[in-house]
Amino acid sequence: MNSSRRLGMVLMLPAVVLVILFFLLPVALTAVFSFTNMSTATGISGGAWQLAPNTIQRLRDQYGMGELAEKLGQPSFVVDERGLQALEASGIEASIVGELRAAHLGETFPSRREIERMIRGLKDRPSTPEVKRISAEFSRSLANARFGSEEALFAAVEAIDADLTQEERAALAAASYTGWSWTTENFRRMVSTPDTGRTLANTLAYVALTLVLFNTGFAMVLALATHYVPERPAGAFRILWLLPRITPPVIYVLMWKWLAWDTGFLSAVLDDFGVAPRNWMLGSSANAWVIVVLINGLVGASMGMLIFSSAIKAIPQSLFHASAVDGAYRWQQIRHIILPQLRWPILFVTCYQTLSLLTSFEFILLSTNGGPGGSTEVWALAIYHTALNNYAGNLQYGYGAAMALVLVVIGIVLSLVYLRLFNYGALVQRPLIEH
Repeated sequence: MNSSRRLGMVLMLPAVVLVILFFLLPVALTAVFSFTNMSTATGISGGAWQLAPNTIQRLRDQYGMGELAEKLGQPSFVVDERGLQALEASGIEASIVGELRAAHLGETFPSRREIERMIRGLKDRPSTPEVKRISAEFSRSLANARFGSEEALFAAVEAIDADLTQEERAALAAASYTGWSWTTENFRRMVSTPDTGRTLANTLAYVALTLVLFNTGFAMVLALATHYVPERPAGAFRILWLLPRITPPVIYVLMWKWLAWDTGFLSAVLDDFGVAPRNWMLGSSANAWVIVVLINGLVGASMGMLIFSSAIKAIPQSLFHASAVDGAYRWQQIRHIILPQLRWPILFVTCYQTLSLLTSFEFILLSTNGGPGGSTEVWALAIYHTALNNYAGNLQYGYGAAMALVLVVIGIVLSLVYLRLFNYGALVQRPLIEH
């Protein structure tokens, strides 16, 4: 027994590794990234510190440090050892360099005019071209300067203003940092953004309509209908309903577009009856919803049909023969024999299809892309547009991860609710005959 148990654990090990790598780890990383502000602008690795124009604006508007912002925004000139050494290497007379080092080392000038006025007042007055060369070596403008660490940033800034307070240092570091940082702003933004409510309502409507009307409802109708049909025609009918599922999504959606576009089949047929050609897919929000539900529903119904048909076939035929002898109609057989035996398949299809619909968006992306006007933008598609592909070009990885985490939580909660509603414990308990 122990050896069999060890063998079973060894055989299960690859499955456990796959679950960890392709399910638990992605979920954990999604949770981690959801608390960051990662985007195309910040990158996914460590950032740098840059005194760009928006940095100056943030210091002025967000932190109320207008004086510091003005200093950083203006070009400045500092007589420092680095500039003096550069002048020596460029061939400027040693007497000029010596006088600058002795009399003006460490001085800061707010403009080129001020420092050039000082240079012209030296004892060995340089020529005009030399004045320009000297002032250029002392230029310490920080506009758009990029630094690899906070220390380098503060060193450059303190060369201009040596009296930075701790508050100013903290504000400057926060305003100039271009990398990502830890934050809970994604969830606050999600709650306060009006689009969140609309997207969530679209998702609930999409999942509910497709699930009830097609993935379970119509699938059950197909399974029951084929149960009372001879086997060969029933098999051919099931194969026919599998065509949408096995057709590549792009081809499948293109067929729907050919049907519904203003130059498509519907418009061509209805034009003969006086109906003007129109885009039946994107002409209105109602049209778009009908097409979206139909496109997804006809694919989803095939899976439920197969599962329900197999479950009905597993019901002992003696129950049907006995009920027929007792005079039961087919509706009575469905109500009292088939449906009670399908609680487990119905639970499986409902849970699986709900989770599938919550995370699927490819058919909506290919058909309406969330339009018209975002009326068919569901949560999974919004995640795709936020984190992977949008018109603005700034992909918001952190915010997209936060939205994905919410979707994971919703899926877990719905699964637990389904297990409770269908009394999962009773479904999997041992039969009384085995006690």
